[in-house]
Formats: sequence, structure tokens, C-alpha cells
Amino acid sequence: MGRDWYSSWFDTSYYHILYKDRDYSEAELFIDNLIEYLNPPLESKILDLACGKGRHSIYLSKKGYIVSGCDLSSNSINEASKYRSNRLSFFKHDMRNRLNENYHLILNLFTSFGYFEDTDDNYKILQSVYNALPQNGFFVLDYLNANKVVSSLLPSEKKVVDGITFNIQKEVDHGFIKKLISFKDKGEAFQYQEKVQLLTLSNFKTMFHKVGMKIEKTFGSYNLNDFDENNSDRLIIVAKKSNKL
Repeated sequence: MGRDWYSSWFDTSYYHILYKDRDYSEAELFIDNLIEYLNPPLESKILDLACGKGRHSIYLSKKGYIVSGCDLSSNSINEASKYRSNRLSFFKHDMRNRLNENYHLILNLFTSFGYFEDTDDNYKILQSVYNALPQNGFFVLDYLNANKVVSSLLPSEKKVVDGITFNIQKEVDHGFIKKLISFKDKGEAFQYQEKVQLLTLSNFKTMFHKVGMKIEKTFGSYNLNDFDENNSDRLIIVAKKSNKL
């Protein structure tokens, strides 16, 4: 397993098998609540940054917006592209790199941040977002709540999905939450890793301020309840592009 664990794990079919029970109705509820809160005009161009198979992108386009989704995984983009239309497009992209188009609203959902060993990569992502937004454009980041994750950590668990037994071990190590996923399929043993930085609201405030974005609101759930650093399941940040200081 190399440093770029996300490249191999997200691009394998086993990733989608393990997480196949993700709640699409919950994702749609989240989008409904976000759109009601932000109220972007229908002509708005929206980017789903690190879109995976495009579940949020597809639903946004059904609501009438012009939507693009991008992801590093070729397999995910190929799958998402089956739903392309004149208002919905997908492209492969490393979110640390500059975007070639501008968007009124950029979304980074379901903990699709904090993957990298070098913390400067976080700034590269946020700078790319900043550059692609108009003045007063919005960026929404949906992240894990670090305090809740640490306090409720389950060191090991097993999940059986499609006849495959996934053995999952979790630990906190040097500011990261690490998840080791091992299993066998068709007589072959596999092992993958997930590794995400335990970033707090304070960390994000520092990063956002540095690149020129102001945090307007924080939520702690997909129902958009207020954020509580000890009890909320999620840390959802709504930020606006402002002038750099």
C-alpha cells in the first residue's frame, strides 16, 4: 500500500461493494436541505468535487441545475457518465489541480477531503476552489466530526456484503483516522486502507481564512441541525469567497 491509498481503493469494485448500502434517500434529503438554505438560481453552475459515482450530481441535475461532477477514479467517472445529459457532465480530475471552469457553487461531500500526507495539499484544494468561484460564491464541505469519531471509535468490526467478509480495523495515528480493510474473494486475499485527517472546525477556520473564504454557517447533520463539536455526526461548513486579506 503506497501513500496514495485513495487511487487504488476508490477505483476498485470492492469499495463500492463494501459501501453499497449507502442511503440515497439521505443524500437526496441533504441536497434538498442545502438547496433550500442556499437558494441558488436555477441557471447556477454547480460542481460536485470528488463526486464518486455521482449520486449527488445526478440528483442536483434532476432539480434543474447545470451540474458537473469530477473525481480521481476512472471507474467512478465511467459509471457516473452513464447519466450524462445536456445539464449533467462528468470528468476525471485531481482536486488539488486548478479547475478549468468557473462555478457558482462547489460541493465537496461525504468526507472527500483530508486524504493527503502533506497538509499543503489541503490548501491546494481550497485554492483551486477559491479560484473557480465568483466573488461571494459558495463552497460547501461535508466532513466527519473529528471529536465524535475519536470518542466513539470502534476498533474492529466485520461486515458481510455479497458473500464477502470485510474485516475492518480502525485506529487514530498521528492526527489521522486509519481504517484497514482486509478480506478474501475467490481464494485471493486483499488489503486496502483508508486514511483521513482528523481536522476540526478550528483547523478549517484557519485554512479557509488563509485562502480567502469566510465560514458563514456550520451544521452538524444532513438535516442541517446546528453543529456540536462533541455530539454531531457531521461537520458541514458553508463558506463564501471573500477578498483575501
